[in-house]
Amino acid sequence: MDSLLGLLALPGRAFLNFLGYLGQLGVLAGELWDSLTKGRLRLRQMMEQVVVIGYGSQAVVIVTGAFTGAVFTAQSYFKFKDFGIGSTIGGVVSVSLCRELGPVLAGLMVTGRVGAAMAAEIGTLKVSEQIDALRVMGTHPVDFLVLPRLLAMLVSMPLLIAECIVFGLAAAVMVGMGAFKIPHVWFWTHVVDHTNLQDLLFGMIKGFVFGILIVVISCHQGLIATNGAVGVGQGTTRAVVFSSLALLVANFFLTFLLNYFFPLGKAL
Repeated sequence: MDSLLGLLALPGRAFLNFLGYLGQLGVLAGELWDSLTKGRLRLRQMMEQVVVIGYGSQAVVIVTGAFTGAVFTAQSYFKFKDFGIGSTIGGVVSVSLCRELGPVLAGLMVTGRVGAAMAAEIGTLKVSEQIDALRVMGTHPVDFLVLPRLLAMLVSMPLLIAECIVFGLAAAVMVGMGAFKIPHVWFWTHVVDHTNLQDLLFGMIKGFVFGILIVVISCHQGLIATNGAVGVGQGTTRAVVFSSLALLVANFFLTFLLNYFFPLGKAL
């Protein structure tokens, strides 16, 4: 009987733990907002993080965007040609890269590369009691460690998404015109006719939201790390998993929300 009651209590316990976790993220977000509004900016640390996040993530984002654009073009052409519209894939590929593939894939790549590093760095400081030393010196850890990373992410993420889109579209052009012999003018006509500022805006908005989620979740895992190196490793794993899931869930709701306020086909 006790084992049955324990089994029935598992969903409730998991839900309460989830609510507690959201509460902790909310507290961290509130501290970030407080630091931002009170002007506790450290530009040097922020620029260092821009180099780490933005410049350091370029290669993986460019490769991801290029091969995603290439394979998406090929798959679209193979299916579209059955309906006799294989030459119209330019618009489909460009809109998909701007609205969905570019932001999501760039976000996931940055999560794997940067989110894990944030959790590991801050977690190492936590278990080695260096964060306590910051508090003793009168420096708030959120001001010194988290806020510069957030600002750097907000600067870097839109640029990384733009690179992902540009190189994905460039690869799509090479595959479409080179492998499938789609006329140059015809391909670009569909790209220009079906892609506008609204599509780019969708990707940039998603990039800002994804960047906030990555920083808050990853830094939180570092700040709560315990149990030495084992705890740091576990926190790093959770940071990547939780951030990736949060990005995918947020992307679903953002897609519906943005299309509600800016319906497809209604130019800004």
